[in-house]
Amino acid sequence: MDLTGKLEVVNLSDTGRKRPHNEDSTASDLSLGFCVIADGMGGYKAGEVASAIAVTSVWDEVRKTLPSIKPGIVDEATGHTQESLLLKTAILNANQYIYRTANSEALCQGMGTTVVSMLFYDNRVSIAHVGDSRGYRLRGDIFEQVTSDHSLVQELINRGFFTREEAIANTPKNLVTRALGIEEEVEVDVQEEQVQPGDIYLLCTDGLNDMISDEEIHLTLSKYSANLLQAGRELIRVANGNGGKDNISVILVKVLSDYPAGSGWLAKLKKRF
Repeated sequence: MDLTGKLEVVNLSDTGRKRPHNEDSTASDLSLGFCVIADGMGGYKAGEVASAIAVTSVWDEVRKTLPSIKPGIVDEATGHTQESLLLKTAILNANQYIYRTANSEALCQGMGTTVVSMLFYDNRVSIAHVGDSRGYRLRGDIFEQVTSDHSLVQELINRGFFTREEAIANTPKNLVTRALGIEEEVEVDVQEEQVQPGDIYLLCTDGLNDMISDEEIHLTLSKYSANLLQAGRELIRVANGNGGKDNISVILVKVLSDYPAGSGWLAKLKKRF
C-alpha cells in the first residue's frame, strides 16, 4: 500500500556543536510508511558504521518483505501484527550483522548502536526500538513519549530508586542498558497503536531530548504543526542553541488522513467484481 498523500515525513540530521562527525543514521520511505533512526557508539568512526548498518539492514528487509504481507494480520502466538514482527526480525538480523562485524574487524570492535523504527499501515503504527533513541506522539494537545528508554536512568526510575528528576541529576544520561551489536542476542521492544488524522510522531536521537525538555519539544511541535520542515529545523536550532553536545537527528511523521487496508485503487476495483 502506497502511503504517499496519507502521511507527511520530514527527515533531518545535524552534527551538532561539539562532535567532529555525525554518528547518527536515518532513513524514511514515504511510500512504505517506514522510518528509522540509529545513534551509533564506538571509537574511530565505528559508531557511524554500526548505525549505518542498522539503518540499511532494517530498511532493506522492510522493503523486500513488506509487499508480501497482507496488512494488519495478527500472529496468534505473539499477538502482534505481521508488520510488527517484520520490524522486530529486521532489527534482530541487524544486531547479528553488527555483532559479527564488530568481532571480525579490528577497527569496529566494541561498536554498537541504538535504533528506533516505525511502520505505518492500516490506520496503525508499529514501533520497535532498542536503546535510548525515542519515539513521541503529539495528539491534539497531548504530547507523550511512546517508547521507554533502555538506559540506566530509566532502570533506576523503574525500580523506584529515584524519581525522574533525581535519576537525571545523579546518573550519567548516556549509559544505555541495551544496544545493537554488543551481544549476540538482544531484546527488541515492540508495540502497536491506532493512529488518528492529525497525529504527529517524532523519532529522535538523544542529541535532541538531552538538549531540549519534553515541554519545549511539545511547544515547538504545536507551534509549527502546520509546517513539519520548519518544526524539525526549529528543534535542531534550539538543541544547538542549548549546547548541541551530540549529533541531533529528527524524523517527523504527520498523519494527513485515514489509510485503512484495502483502500487502494486495486482493492476498490476488485470489490466491483
